Amino acid sequence: QVQLVESGGGLVQAGGSLRLSCTDSGRTFSSYAMGWFRQAPGKEREFVAVINWIGGRTKYADSVKGRFTISRDNAKNTVYLQMDSLKPEDTTVYYCNAKSNIDTTWRADDYWGQGTQVTVST
Repeated sequence: QVQLVESGGGLVQAGGSLRLSCTDSGRTFSSYAMGWFRQAPGKEREFVAVINWIGGRTKYADSVKGRFTISRDNAKNTVYLQMDSLKPEDTTVYYCNAKSNIDTTWRADDYWGQGTQVTVST
C-alpha cells in the first residue's frame, strides 16, 4: 500500500526557494519511480520532474530545468523537490506521485499525494 503525504509548500517571494517533501508510509517506496506534477485551477496536471527508483536518472520539464532538483532518500521513504529561483508562474498546487516507470506522463495506476500549495509573490 502506497500512502503519500507532501509537505513544504508555502508563500515565498520571487527568486526565493522552497523544498517540498513527499513521504510514503508504506513499505514499497524504493520499488517506484517518483514524480512531481503541478496543477492550476481549470488546467491539466502538468509534469514537473521524475526520478527513477534508485535515484540515478531524472527528467525535468523545460520550464523548471536548471531551477528545480528532484532527489530521493529510500532509507527515509521520501522524495524531495528543491525549487530555486522561483517565479510567480510556479504558483499552483504540487503533487507527488509513485509510478511504475520513469516517464513524464501520469497513468491511471499511479499513486498520488494530497497536494501542497506553493505561492510565489512578486
